[in-house]
Amino acid sequence: MDRLGRLPLFVLMIGISGAMMLIPGAYAAATHYHDISRIFLLSGVLMLVLAALLGVATGGREITSGPHGRSVLATMLGAFVVLPLALGMPLALALPDTGFYNAWWEMVSCLTTTGATLYAADMLMPPLHLWRALVGWMGGLFILVTAVAILAPLKVGGFEILASPYGRTEKFAPLPDTGGGRARTPAQLLNLAGRRVTPTTQALRMLRLVGPYYAGLTLLLWVLLLLAGDPGLVALSRAMGTLSTSGISPVAGAIGVDSGLAGEFLVFAFLILALSRRFWPGGGELKASESLWDDPEIQLGLGVVVLVALVLFARHFFATFEITTAENTVAVGMYLSLKNAAVATWGGLFNAMSFLTTTGWNSIDWQGARSWSGLESPGLLLAGLAIMGGGVATTAGGVKLLRVYALARQSQRELERIVYPASVPGGGVMARRLRGEGAYLAFIFFMLFALSIAVTVLLVSIHQIEFDTAVMLSVSALTNTGPLAGTINLTPSFEASAGIASNPWEGWSGLALLPKTVLAGAMIVGRLETLAILALLTPDFWRR
Repeated sequence: MDRLGRLPLFVLMIGISGAMMLIPGAYAAATHYHDISRIFLLSGVLMLVLAALLGVATGGREITSGPHGRSVLATMLGAFVVLPLALGMPLALALPDTGFYNAWWEMVSCLTTTGATLYAADMLMPPLHLWRALVGWMGGLFILVTAVAILAPLKVGGFEILASPYGRTEKFAPLPDTGGGRARTPAQLLNLAGRRVTPTTQALRMLRLVGPYYAGLTLLLWVLLLLAGDPGLVALSRAMGTLSTSGISPVAGAIGVDSGLAGEFLVFAFLILALSRRFWPGGGELKASESLWDDPEIQLGLGVVVLVALVLFARHFFATFEITTAENTVAVGMYLSLKNAAVATWGGLFNAMSFLTTTGWNSIDWQGARSWSGLESPGLLLAGLAIMGGGVATTAGGVKLLRVYALARQSQRELERIVYPASVPGGGVMARRLRGEGAYLAFIFFMLFALSIAVTVLLVSIHQIEFDTAVMLSVSALTNTGPLAGTINLTPSFEASAGIASNPWEGWSGLALLPKTVLAGAMIVGRLETLAILALLTPDFWRR
């Protein structure tokens, strides 16, 4: 592990990507797609050889840690931009008419766990579907690892909300008057003990902690979906898409087409893991409460899901009750309303959880609930859930629940001050921090996020794209919720094509080069978050 820790993080990622290419290669050989199997095997061997050569070339140099840790942010940014070129090689070779640019775009969408696709589900071979799901799964694991190993020491990516402005604990010691009392970070303590800590070493240690849980839960969900009735590849893709919140699937349509209500319930249960980092190892710095049940992210997330379901239930129930009572007896109308309302409530619960965690899957009862009540396409409601997002340092995108909670607590405090101007706030150190510095930083991030949406919509609209289509595509990209674009009737664009397997009617494939590139950049910005990218522009990053 010490030898691997001396390698640059990007070189290690190339080697892991090459090893992962062998999995769809073996699957293609087992399913008699021999040409695709050779493409994946040769691409994987090429990636492994390249990683070995780069490892030999860079393994001997000293890698220091400390004040230049922000350079790892540049590595993460480069990984989302450059690594998809290598990941898209098998896709470009298997689909010669798609081109390397479209293959790169597809892999950016998968690696950022966005799940937007340029291709029709029934036009891609099963090994290519497996590769898309596997890249999305690796992207989710990459975020879980780097969030704690890289973003947490730099106090970005959501960790700034709960970080002490003095760099030390405030529970058992008074606040220092100057900066001289700044506490040492765990990495600095390890350096004092004579052990060199590099970003790669920290990432490998976190991978050893998170990897078994991540892989084990994926395997468990895969087996459960198989027992529920999903076919093998569909169940595996659903399992990987759920744990990574990528929403990648080899088939179009709702979740419960094959597995029914049982499959949807399983996916719903595993999506709860995206509401808080406390479900995963390494979430100690994000504990805003002592007990799991009192965690603000979990309470807010489940509360929003239930609230959306109740609103949809009321809308469905009263709209249908008026119709049925006008045509039939009150008893028959009440029975039909309650029966259909129960189905609609589950559809609302599942879709609210799916889009809140930026997965973007629909329930099999969602379309029926909409048709039953006469509700128009609720794209704005689902877009609002996606913007709110899941937990900090999880695979979910969006603004994140902890930031929303901090803003809500600050708003509550301001209302209390209007009624009781002389009141003294309580709640302890963590509550004061959330209402103070946390709310301030959350507001800054929210404004940057809104500005990012405005800039993305402006750039995408240069090619005369309908405004509602541009807005929905921009929100989908920035929140890493690719299926969100399918919640409204997009105006298709036919300015470009990704080959015979493309699907321009979905809104992504037919876009011209400029808006498609802008949306790919928006996916990367949404995945890394604006504050992390702005950290690259600080003077400390460029000072040597």
